[in-house]
Amino acid sequence: MELDFGPAVRDFRDEVRDWLADHLVGEFAENRGVGGPTDGAAWEVRLAWDRELSAGGWLGVGWPQEYGGRGLGLLEEIVFEYEYARVNAPYRATVNALDLLGPMLLKMGSETQKKRFLPPILAVEELWGQGFSEPGAGSDLASVRTRAERDGDEWVVSGQKVWTSFGIHADWVYVLTRTDPQSARHKGLSLLLLSTDQPGVEIRPIRNLAGQDEFAEIFLSDARTGADMVVGEVGQGWRTAMATLGIERGTTLLPQQLTFEREAEALIDLARERGALDDPMLRRRIVDAWISVRIMRTTNLRTIAELTAGRTPGAQATTAKLYASTRHQQLGQLATELAGPAGQIVGEDYALDRRQRSFLLSLAETIYGGSSEIQRNIIGEQVLGLPKEPRP
Repeated sequence: MELDFGPAVRDFRDEVRDWLADHLVGEFAENRGVGGPTDGAAWEVRLAWDRELSAGGWLGVGWPQEYGGRGLGLLEEIVFEYEYARVNAPYRATVNALDLLGPMLLKMGSETQKKRFLPPILAVEELWGQGFSEPGAGSDLASVRTRAERDGDEWVVSGQKVWTSFGIHADWVYVLTRTDPQSARHKGLSLLLLSTDQPGVEIRPIRNLAGQDEFAEIFLSDARTGADMVVGEVGQGWRTAMATLGIERGTTLLPQQLTFEREAEALIDLARERGALDDPMLRRRIVDAWISVRIMRTTNLRTIAELTAGRTPGAQATTAKLYASTRHQQLGQLATELAGPAGQIVGEDYALDRRQRSFLLSLAETIYGGSSEIQRNIIGEQVLGLPKEPRP
C-alpha cells in the first residue's frame, strides 16, 4: 500500500525512509513486525530499537522541542507512523508512555510534570504502565476501589490493579484512584503518578494464552507519591482518564490496519497452497476477509483527512476500533481453520508461529481500549442517539 501525503511533507517522508533503511538492520530487521499491544515478544530487542529511534530523534515527532520532541505537526506524525508500519518495524516497547501518558501530560499535566517526565520518556530512560482496571472494575472504570489518602505532602495509595500491559517492566504507573472516600461512581476520582520502586508496590506477571507475561497485576499497600503527582485536578480523575482513553480509542489505526492487510495476503497465499479457493464457501469467506481490511483502510484514510483538515473525526472513527478488533479475530479464526491440524501444533516449550500468536492475541482486542460492549453503547448513545442503557 502506497500513500502520497503531498509535497509539503515529501522531504520529511524521504528522510524517514532513508533513516529506516539505514538503521532497520541486523537484529532489528530480524524482528520485523514483532510485538504488539499485548505481545511482549523480543522485549530487549524492541527496547534497544526504541533507544535507536530516540538517538535519531524519532520518538515524539510532534512533541514540543522544549521537552525533547521535534515540534512537528500532525501530518508529519501520521507520515512517520505510516512509513514505520510500511517497513514492518518492531512494535515499540515504550508505547504506553509515547501513545497514552505523554499526550495526556501534554494536554492536562502541569509544567513541572511535563519537564520532569516527558524528556525521560523520549530518552527511553523510564518505562510506564497504566493502572486503570481492577478485578471488580474492568470495563466499568467508575467502580474503582483503589484509594488514595492525603498525608501531608504525599498521597498514600492502597488497592489492586490488573491487566497492566508490560507492567513488569514499568518504572512508573499512572493510577486511577478514589481520593474522596464518600464519593461514588465517576465523582471523587484522581489520577496519580506513582513510582514502582518503593515498599508497598508488588508486581506479579500474568501469563496469557500465547504463553507470554506482558500483563501484570499490581498490589499497592500504603505506597506513596508526592502531592504534586496528580494529573489534572483532584477529584476530576474521571475526566483525565477519559481523555487518556480517548487518545487510545481515537489514535489512527492505519499502522495496525497495514499489519492486518499483510495477514490477509498471507491468508490468500495459504488458501492457494491448500487449494481452498476451489471451495465456494471458503472462497467467499476469504474475499470477505480481504474486503474487511480494505474497509479499514478507507475508514482510516477518512479519519486522517479529517484530522489534518482540523475537523473532529466523524462517526467512522467511533466505529473503527470495534470493527477492526472483531474482523481481525475472524481473520485469525479463518487462517487457523485453513492451516488445519498443523495450525494446532506448537513448537518446543509452547513456541508459537506468527499465525498462531496473532490469532490468540487477537482475542483480547475486543477488550482492551474499550470492550466491544462499551463501544456499542457509545455508538448507540452518542452516534445514533438511542436511549441510554438503564442502570441498576
